[in-house]
Amino acid sequence: MDLNLCIMHETYCSRPVEDKNKLQVAMSMNMTRVSIVAPFGQCFSSQKKNGTLIGPKVPIIDLVLQTELVKWRIHGRNSMVQVSNEVMCLGFLDGGLNLKTSMVIGGYQLEDTLLHFDVGASRLGFTQQSCS
Repeated sequence: MDLNLCIMHETYCSRPVEDKNKLQVAMSMNMTRVSIVAPFGQCFSSQKKNGTLIGPKVPIIDLVLQTELVKWRIHGRNSMVQVSNEVMCLGFLDGGLNLKTSMVIGGYQLEDTLLHFDVGASRLGFTQQSCS
């Protein structure tokens, strides 16, 4: 499976779905954990998940930037990877404590996202797009 995924250093992303609060959110949405599928760390049954225009109905992930007002919202279509007809996995990989490169936001998370790099102002703008 050759996917370009988000790889996060434990300092920035300390096992996000293993956090009890996030697991409670997943369970409140009737998500059933299943055996992991390498290289992913968290997998769920997709048999009873309804699809939406923004992917499977799963908890939204907000990457908060400089303030709570500036966040990159990641919906199911960019956070969950369908690995089989019955299983979907969280598309974030744990880079470990000794990550050799910087934190990487992969092509899977960037899909349907337009980025605007304003080098002069040292700013990054982003917006979600969809062809659906």
